[in-house]
Amino acid sequence: MAVYTDVAADDLADFLKSYDVGELLSYKGIAEGVENSNFLLHTSKGAYILTLYEKRVAADDLPYFLGLMAHLCARGVNCPQPQKNRDGEVYASLAGRPAAIINFLEGMWPRRPNVMHCAGVGEALARMHVAGRDFPLVRKNNLSVDGWRGLLALAAPRADTVQPGLRAFLQTELDYLVAHWPTDLPEGVIHADLFPDNVFFLGDKLSGLIDFPFACNDMLAYDVAICLNAWCFEPDLSFNATKARAFLNAYEAVRPLTAAERAAFPLLARGASIRFLLTRLVDFLNVPEGAFVKPKDPVEYVRKLRFHQSVTSMADYGVEVARQPA
Repeated sequence: MAVYTDVAADDLADFLKSYDVGELLSYKGIAEGVENSNFLLHTSKGAYILTLYEKRVAADDLPYFLGLMAHLCARGVNCPQPQKNRDGEVYASLAGRPAAIINFLEGMWPRRPNVMHCAGVGEALARMHVAGRDFPLVRKNNLSVDGWRGLLALAAPRADTVQPGLRAFLQTELDYLVAHWPTDLPEGVIHADLFPDNVFFLGDKLSGLIDFPFACNDMLAYDVAICLNAWCFEPDLSFNATKARAFLNAYEAVRPLTAAERAAFPLLARGASIRFLLTRLVDFLNVPEGAFVKPKDPVEYVRKLRFHQSVTSMADYGVEVARQPA
């Protein structure tokens, strides 16, 4: 979450008149994240989140994102629900941006995820994958392997100013991933951005999943690899096999990985690393002047990628291999 576009109080009050959410009492921007402009609203009827969709989010994709949240919630996956306006629409225009209001979800995201947090998100991710099987809409993952060369082209001219040799490192890795990327693994709806700041807990109990603007259809195990990168490394970027074991075992208790998914998993983890390395690098080099946003460090994912390059099997992630189904 972040704030790129400011919203005047009078404009917001007028916007809310089209919704049955009460009168505006107060609002404030939410600074975390890098993609969209987000505000916490307090109205006479309660608390809500206002999101203005920017940058990579096209208005045509909003029915997918917002419809998916309603679909998942109806199947027992706790996530925010979009509010419909008086015309029955789940989004409208505010400050020149597509905007949606969703209900406020209780909880906090874990600043230092522990083993129980990792197990909780593993189970929730698997339940989301299962619940999404009958979601009728389809959206291509524009930030998967087919989109990485375009991101590298944007970042390459200045990549070495972030870390010497980064441009060549990225080019070599990308060439390898493009040549070896799997195409025949189980697919479905994925979150594609389930980082700790997109998962709320009350204590050690998971209370909900948020922030779906990257959701799409892709390989389910790729989503698992994204989460492994986000949840199972320590602040010093050392890999925590205990957290990984808890995360993967909890996931597989709901949806076991196939033998093909397990064999491809180290490669998928490398792909997940380069995806976030590239998008963070592009954002780091192109923060809009005056934006109320803190860009995330792309070099973190260089370290993670180098770790995954050394992995030879799922055993290196702390889980048994032989016990898994074919």
